Amino acid sequence: MSKKFSKAGLKKSFTLLSLAVTFGCASAGAAHAADTPVAIGISGWTGFAPLTLADKAGIFKKNGLDVTLKMVPQQSRHLAIASGSLQCAATTVETYLTWNAAGVPIKQIVQLDKSYGADGIATRQGINKISDLKGKTIGVDAPGTSSYFLLAWILDKNGMSMKDVKLATLGPDAAAHAFIAGQNDAAVTYEPYLSSIRQSPDKGKILATTLEYPMVMDTLGCTPTFLEKNPKAAQALVNSYFEALDMIKKEPEKSNEIMGAAVKETAKQFAEESSYLRWQDLDQNKKFFSGEITSFSKEAATLLTQMKILRKTPDISTLFDPQFVNNATVAK
Repeated sequence: MSKKFSKAGLKKSFTLLSLAVTFGCASAGAAHAADTPVAIGISGWTGFAPLTLADKAGIFKKNGLDVTLKMVPQQSRHLAIASGSLQCAATTVETYLTWNAAGVPIKQIVQLDKSYGADGIATRQGINKISDLKGKTIGVDAPGTSSYFLLAWILDKNGMSMKDVKLATLGPDAAAHAFIAGQNDAAVTYEPYLSSIRQSPDKGKILATTLEYPMVMDTLGCTPTFLEKNPKAAQALVNSYFEALDMIKKEPEKSNEIMGAAVKETAKQFAEESSYLRWQDLDQNKKFFSGEITSFSKEAATLLTQMKILRKTPDISTLFDPQFVNNATVAK
């Protein structure tokens, strides 16, 4: 059965339809612009947990980001960046030297954490000082990783080098598990794996950590291409990190539960492990980017060159961009 429309009714219908289409297109455009996709390479390292919190608690999404956190081993994270499967990655400061020198440009935009005992060397009873490691077999990750660099750094500070020890190449988790199982004389690892050794005193002890050797610090970096094309998204990443820290401060139990669940731990276990590091707030970040990053990178480059891991030192000033920290907004 046909239905007659008045001219006024037709006009009203078309007007409403036009408004709906216009609003729909505008909304779709806004949503597309807001949900900037970005893949970030991380590991289970406790220091990266605020990124997990920002993801699971919806902070990234609220700030207009469509973030995918990918678990990628540190030694191959730069390969994922080079292939384009990652736009950003979290890793230790000295690692950016080797990645950029290898032709994988990436700039640090925010400091995530500093280790205060969260990285260290575990040894058997009877090994009481660093010099006692001479000739011993140490489970440690591959060259180009933070664990390998930590061992080299500590040995160097004690007049030794990697040539003075025997290496069993194992990732941080595998090194800890092998040590607890009775393999090797020592292990280099970090939280949460280091605490598994702390909880097994019959297997050995923690000989040295970043409390005595404060040299492990992590940052989040992104490719220059991503930063140039998505400056608002990069700013949102940095703002989201600080917002996650604010949530940890205001809702510690809920935050620890979320961050702990990501590594299959209880909130209590995670809280204990995270006490061995310090997530870096805005003021600490500003101090870091105003000089600390440059001085540490220079010292790290010297050691990496001696180890023949670094053949040519890249321009350190190109390895970071402080504008996102300087323009960051944080909750009051």
